[in-house]
Amino acid sequence: MAGVHDHSHDLGTAPEVARALRLAVLAIVVLTAIGLFAWRPDGGVAIPSAVQGQGQRVDATVTGTAEIECAGTDFGGAPIVCEEILLDITSGANAGGTGSFELYPQPGSPSFDAGDRIVVNEYEVPDGGIAYTFADYQRARPMLLLLGIFVVAVVAMGRFQGLRALAGLVVSGIVLLAYAFPALLDGKPPLGIALVSSVIIAVAALYLSHGINDTTTVALLGTLAALGLTGLLAAVFTSAAQITGLASEDQIFLMVSAEGVDVRGLVLAGIVLGSLGVLDDVTVTQVSAVARLREANPGYGIAELYRSGVRIGRDHIASVVNTLVLAYAGAALPLLLFYSNIGIGLSESVTSEIVAVEIIRTLVGSIGLVAAVPLTTGLAAVVVTGTGFRRRGPDAAAAPAPAPAASPEPAGDWDEFAPRTEEF
Repeated sequence: MAGVHDHSHDLGTAPEVARALRLAVLAIVVLTAIGLFAWRPDGGVAIPSAVQGQGQRVDATVTGTAEIECAGTDFGGAPIVCEEILLDITSGANAGGTGSFELYPQPGSPSFDAGDRIVVNEYEVPDGGIAYTFADYQRARPMLLLLGIFVVAVVAMGRFQGLRALAGLVVSGIVLLAYAFPALLDGKPPLGIALVSSVIIAVAALYLSHGINDTTTVALLGTLAALGLTGLLAAVFTSAAQITGLASEDQIFLMVSAEGVDVRGLVLAGIVLGSLGVLDDVTVTQVSAVARLREANPGYGIAELYRSGVRIGRDHIASVVNTLVLAYAGAALPLLLFYSNIGIGLSESVTSEIVAVEIIRTLVGSIGLVAAVPLTTGLAAVVVTGTGFRRRGPDAAAAPAPAPAASPEPAGDWDEFAPRTEEF
């Protein structure tokens, strides 16, 4: 992060407090580096590429459809009619050529129109020809358009800070793709990989978004403390609930195709990584609230700041927890409807593994969020009362304060989370 400077002392932080915060972060970074080395992927750190075990996935455009008799269904009765999908191949070794595949009529079969952009599996058949089967739709264009709208919205609202937040998002993606995924596929411990990845992501996201200062450091420490509690609870309750990690077909296929993967541990890793995204929102808000309270009430001590900060955090927690629950409920909605449709009762539905995992994920993540408020508020109250003008006790509040020196910037902005442009 060239050009980013530490402005701790510009904000009036007492040297011993700043030193303690730096030592805490240094210890975490050292432990993370040790974990990163110990659990590094066997093949090194690299963005994984697709392995084409059965055919080559290529892009194609539908040019038309035709009704034909389904191959292999001539049993002397009425012929079964299939739909032949005609293609122009647009990528791969046979780009510019044509092809087709047969679509058997069954519930849920996709329908195709001329001009549809799809992905097909391309195979060589024994007679030397090429055969195709449907794989998926091409979705790059609408997804890139949506990504562009997202970037414009973030930068338009957040300006330079929004741009730094996007940089943190890029770092998160690189950590997951280049380190976490290859390490998990190599059979490294999922919970350890998730914690190492979470620390790297949290450090990058918070310091890039809010600058290198003591305020951000307090939010980081609060985030990691709550994340550690989340990981501990997830480990205890996934074990107590006898979660196997084999509740869905994709997890079973993963276990078969990558023998070293700990599918049960992947549940833990998913809970930890999923919780990180909302924890930093809570911790940043709490540190900012405590700093504002102290600035407005210089006579407040640790106890007063803690009580007032926790009161502010309650409203935030209520809305965030509700958001988390609704997000997981929305993801599980099709499955719950399916269970209801086939006559499985509510008690059986919620205790089935595939639903129980989401419930454990929701409850453990919510407990971590709730814990983040007192943890971060308490740490922020201790730090803010040991800095600069906050050294005044309750009696000093009535004493006349010395006139501040002329300065283009207001004094006492310890909680300035959005660094000014000249900081970069």
